[in-house]
Amino acid sequence: MIPTLLKPPASRPSPERSPLDNRLLATLTDVAYARLRPHLESVELALGSSLYEPGSLLRHAYFPTTSIVSLLYVMNDGGSAEIAVVGNDGVVGTSLFLGGGSTSSRAIVQNAGFAYRIKVPALMAEFDLHGELQLLLLRYTQALLTQMVQTAACNRHHALDRQFCRWLLLSLDRLPSHELTMTEKLMANMLGVTVAQVTTLADDLQALGLLTHKGGQIRVVDRAGLEQKSCECYGVVKTETDRLLPPRGALLTAA
Repeated sequence: MIPTLLKPPASRPSPERSPLDNRLLATLTDVAYARLRPHLESVELALGSSLYEPGSLLRHAYFPTTSIVSLLYVMNDGGSAEIAVVGNDGVVGTSLFLGGGSTSSRAIVQNAGFAYRIKVPALMAEFDLHGELQLLLLRYTQALLTQMVQTAACNRHHALDRQFCRWLLLSLDRLPSHELTMTEKLMANMLGVTVAQVTTLADDLQALGLLTHKGGQIRVVDRAGLEQKSCECYGVVKTETDRLLPPRGALLTAA
């Protein structure tokens, strides 16, 4: 089992952050947000840490702001593959409000940063009002399911270099910057490939002038070029997410 490395916010100065840096929380009206705000706790998520393991009872939901969390399916032999990524676009812990309470997947911090967590009773109290939070979370779950389905299709039908570009773009869309900080070993685990394959993929994209990578730092320098190298799956996921969720700070409607 991967040890949980969740830790409280460091005492050192850090960039200003707010729950409203999360797209879902930023969509809530002032009234709904005011009810949730006292229950939101800022936490720092360390790279590679586990938020939950398969079958574990979930006690919190997490709204990432500057971090990314990968949802992975774990095989009996210990192997794993990523099925979705969650960043400042969403929430980790959808099984809570779908009635499961636990899940068969593993949630691993892919990119270190901050998130806001909320205890299950506080989240469900707002969800059970059958108001905007419920509608928002259910729409987000539909977008997440689209990502999972498209990932499965992509892994089956598209070349590894195109999968890698799709994965980079989906990750970057869920961060406030153009940089990813993670080891090649962790990237390999996310993609279900070897470290050598990840190194080759990153080297090839760097040779094309699309990104730079060194010491676990990936910086995209040509976003348009990366999109051209990606497969159709990235566009499908982005289009559906934008259709279901309003822009940051915009009001959600039932239509």
